Amino acid sequence: MSVAISTAPVPSNEPVHSYAPGTPGRASLQAQLARMAAEKIEIPLVIGGHEVRTGKLAQAVMPHRHAHVLADVHQGGAAEVQRAIESALRAQRDWAELPWEARASVFLKAADLLQGPYRDVVNAATMLGQSKTCHQAEIDSACELIDFLRFNVAFYEQILREQPQSAPGMWNRLEHRPLEGFVFAVTPFNFTSIAGNLPTAPALCGNAVIWKPASTAIYSAHVLMQVFREAGLPDGVINMVNGSGATIGDPVLASRHLAGIHFTGSTKVFHQMWRTVGNNIDQYVSYPRLVGETGGKDFIVAHASADPAALGTAILRGAFEYQGQKCSAPSRIYVPSNLWPQLKQALLDQVPGIPMGDVADFGNFMGAVIDRASFQTQRTAIEEARASNEAEILVGGECDDREGWFVRPTVILTGNPAYRTMCDELFGPVVTVHVYDESKWLDTLGLVDRTSPYALTGAVFARDRGAIQQAMEHLRNAAGNFYINDKPTGAVVGQQPFGGARASGTNDKAGSMLNLVRWISPRAIKETFVPPTDYRYPYMGR
Repeated sequence: MSVAISTAPVPSNEPVHSYAPGTPGRASLQAQLARMAAEKIEIPLVIGGHEVRTGKLAQAVMPHRHAHVLADVHQGGAAEVQRAIESALRAQRDWAELPWEARASVFLKAADLLQGPYRDVVNAATMLGQSKTCHQAEIDSACELIDFLRFNVAFYEQILREQPQSAPGMWNRLEHRPLEGFVFAVTPFNFTSIAGNLPTAPALCGNAVIWKPASTAIYSAHVLMQVFREAGLPDGVINMVNGSGATIGDPVLASRHLAGIHFTGSTKVFHQMWRTVGNNIDQYVSYPRLVGETGGKDFIVAHASADPAALGTAILRGAFEYQGQKCSAPSRIYVPSNLWPQLKQALLDQVPGIPMGDVADFGNFMGAVIDRASFQTQRTAIEEARASNEAEILVGGECDDREGWFVRPTVILTGNPAYRTMCDELFGPVVTVHVYDESKWLDTLGLVDRTSPYALTGAVFARDRGAIQQAMEHLRNAAGNFYINDKPTGAVVGQQPFGGARASGTNDKAGSMLNLVRWISPRAIKETFVPPTDYRYPYMGR
């Protein structure tokens, strides 16, 4: 039992290592990359603290060298899911009954392990398995995940301290219980930090978790599971179940003990999960909490007063960092006619020179897209634009899958604001520009708002303060994270809580207290010190 009212360490954002030439961190990470690339490992499921090997194997490969197999990955099925559910339910009671400080300590230790001995390992795993550059891995798998773990502890303490008022003669308290059952965490390939946060945020609040990592990010997920176990996470609190979406998801959603879903992935899959939960609603012990961050068709809209150089840099970094595979990456750009000649020339000058290749070469700005399916999606869209009379390939457009799934950064120009690549999510290094009449600023804001069903991120570029205010008002519901004179990527934990609405998700803001409250079921307690002994009230007197 706890005999203290503890205060969590005050978090601060983890400093980003530069990996500049000559720095010790650069040499250390390069050595770790070489070691891990030289070995092929085996990745089991982890259920109840036990490594489970099913013998049904898939392969984890390098996207930029897809013939290079990093790991043989054991795949689970319905039997392993049922075992994981039973393990989670057994572990949850003891885990929830621990003092909150004990649970918090596990994740604070995990943050320190990631900051120190595991930093190179998790970054190298993310680089090799997800084709991130050293910088993109550093800001994700190291810094952002460390921030999630530390800030979530502080947010959780803040929630616990939220207590009601008490009138004379009584004591009112609010108990912040975990959910009744288990939480299903489904994590994406594109951010190792999200893969770490989605299971650990509910676990911090006392829940037990079934975790299904993306198959294309299983290499780094394996490292994270090692970190959690070394940090002292009890067996069964987080169970990592590898496998395909339906194979794992269907039996999980059929369990009457499903208490919540913490999801990041496609809108289509989240719709399917929500529909299944709705169809099963009569059988659950309680109403499952559904938290999802899904698709995006993120935008940059520039006013006639925008700084062309800043706008160009935001497009290049926002659209092409990590091959455009960030949920927040802008893929539709609205440019006023007065700025287009200068911006066009900048794109023509700079895009062809963007270095792309093996991420182990620290001179590269981009790697490969995640898999063959993504490669084909980008290539199809590019070929359609090349053949269309409504669009043209301004620059880029080359695709090469001989060694890795490489798609050159591509800019499509269209006069049709409803052209497919202005509307459909591609999730790759393809950005589409629409040039509008500079006199039609307000009309263009309306166009931006209604073009896409998504509402994740967006940015306005303008030096005219009135134009910025107009964009703020007209685009109020078009983006959950809105940026002024900055690219719409790079949300930082504790600074820009992340999430969108409409078809982009439930907007429960990862990296804030708002997300954690979804994993809590409060109980209000009223204690009366001297209870009344007569049922009659004063007004009844004669």
